[in-house]
Amino acid sequence: MLQAVLALLETLEEEESALLEAFIPTARLTQPESPNSTSRILTSPLPGSTSPRPDLAIRICTVVCRSWGDQPLLSQVVCSVGRADKPLKHQAMVPQSLESGLRQQGVTDEAQLAAIHAQVKHKAEAAMTAFLEMEAGLSVEQRGGRRAQTDVIGVDFLLTSSEQVLQLMALEMNSQLCLETCALFESMGQAVGVPAGESSRPLVETMLRRTQCLLVEGKHVLVIGAGGVSKKFVWEAARAYGLKIHLVESDPNHFASQLVQTFIHYDTTEHKRDEEHAQWLVGLVRERGLHLDGCLSYWDDCMVLTALVCEQLGLRCSPVAAMRVAKQKSRTHQHLLRRRKEAPLGWTSEALYAVPCCHLESHADVERAARHLSFPDVMKLEYGAVAVGVKLVEDVQQCHLHFEKISRDLREDTDFLGIGLGWGNTMLLMEYVSGTEHDVDIVIYDGRMLAAFVSDNGPTRVPHFTETAASMPTCLAPDREAQLVRAAYQCCLGCGLTNGVFNVELKLTASGPKLIEINPRMGGFYLRDWIQEIYGVDIMLASVMVACGVPPLLPAHAQPRTHLVGVMCVVSQHLKALKSTASVETLQALHERGIIRLNLLEDELVAREYEGPYCNVACASPSRCEACLKVLGVCQVLGIDLPHYPVTHFLSHFK
Repeated sequence: MLQAVLALLETLEEEESALLEAFIPTARLTQPESPNSTSRILTSPLPGSTSPRPDLAIRICTVVCRSWGDQPLLSQVVCSVGRADKPLKHQAMVPQSLESGLRQQGVTDEAQLAAIHAQVKHKAEAAMTAFLEMEAGLSVEQRGGRRAQTDVIGVDFLLTSSEQVLQLMALEMNSQLCLETCALFESMGQAVGVPAGESSRPLVETMLRRTQCLLVEGKHVLVIGAGGVSKKFVWEAARAYGLKIHLVESDPNHFASQLVQTFIHYDTTEHKRDEEHAQWLVGLVRERGLHLDGCLSYWDDCMVLTALVCEQLGLRCSPVAAMRVAKQKSRTHQHLLRRRKEAPLGWTSEALYAVPCCHLESHADVERAARHLSFPDVMKLEYGAVAVGVKLVEDVQQCHLHFEKISRDLREDTDFLGIGLGWGNTMLLMEYVSGTEHDVDIVIYDGRMLAAFVSDNGPTRVPHFTETAASMPTCLAPDREAQLVRAAYQCCLGCGLTNGVFNVELKLTASGPKLIEINPRMGGFYLRDWIQEIYGVDIMLASVMVACGVPPLLPAHAQPRTHLVGVMCVVSQHLKALKSTASVETLQALHERGIIRLNLLEDELVAREYEGPYCNVACASPSRCEACLKVLGVCQVLGIDLPHYPVTHFLSHFK
């Protein structure tokens, strides 16, 4: 060792140095004795062996990219096999898959192979995490500029052993050698049909995502309607993206007024006067000298008004007529039913997804609807939201009773904010459809579908159909998922929704999808948060880009990073728990520790007859089954799982 170091020192140039580190012996493996036996670590020569066999080493080469949310993501793993008495160098190795290299050395047990791959992933991503944390502590000058950052590294490992257990030892981190080696491996695979580009795909996606953020930075966007606490993330994200938000809101004391570039107090609650409101708002925009790049809304009640403003200002949005069709539930279905003969060649008609329904304004309308529809039916508010006022009705008498009750209890916006009463309290009667319930959040630009994300809902609480649980990604077979995506896309186009991010609620029956309703805005509740966590796509950013006339670049077939399963909490069922075992402070502490994922949807613990969900408590896991078990355990400990609120039943669809 001394002679080797002295010889090396003589070759050093100025500011160079030599590194002396411990020698890590490679694991010595033997072939399995039979096809059903597993490999073992070789500690002595094979008995009876006549042919000499050199000791072999496995060098594992990985590429780790900075993914969305500054998360490390292992994108490729290869290995090389060579003599253990000589260093394995990148330039002198023929790469192969890690599984092939291990199997050649006798590691054939599937559980052991999976354990080694999991260890590679964990340690490689941990190395990148350490690097990112170190880099975050550097000054702008030390990093090389305000936006300078490391987006890809290579990490080399040696397969060694300790106490008869295979382990990984990190050899080095490099910036290019591993990427070149993995690219060589992928180029060889192209000859036999293996897709190339996997090692650099997350890197390119990160580059594109960062570029899109730069494209919207500094854009001036008019947002109409602030919404409630569930939309708080909009203002935080807008600030992070560098957007200049000009907010129009009816409440002069809304908390968002302090979080935006410009706050315009204007009462838009009487939506039957939206044409008049639009003219006033356009006048205010011009009076203030605002040069807008886009205009949008995340609030149900304001979607038609937003389309009217966009039309007058020449900004990108779906047509006003399309927004009107989507906003009124019975009109949506009746419009689609009339398009039975208008489907393009090779497409099924969107009329197949519509459900017979009738608009209700009086008891006479109830009688007329009951004669045309088959019971059981669902009665709900025409412009409603969060399932307030929804009820399953079995006969005409129940229809009259529920119509009378809703007409009396929910008359104007102040009776329940945010459920569309500014549009009136007319109702509709729709035939009941059995099946599993799903959401499709879809991004459309100039009529082209850019991305779609499917989530599953658990069994609703009949007879009022309030949401109980959800899961993402969907557990459906690919062909059934494709049915939902096509149905959502066709229904949007059929209504004329050609630009925006939309939330489409459907039921999947034995014969195919059936439309519940179209929400002509970005999905609410937990959906934006979940889609970003699972797929790395921010549909809020996508909605801004569409509104500003910039087509988002989104992965056509995004691969999920994790599974999320969540349960809704409602004050009427969980008031005791929400004041004790599941208090906001407790839930937020669990969220910060990574035990749960919390989405707070209301800020007041008030029990009332008509209600929406208070919050969503979710758990993440690499598998859906494990995520279900985690969230069930959390709900049992926190007192959310109750005899009259059986979480096990609500999770039963996620199989």
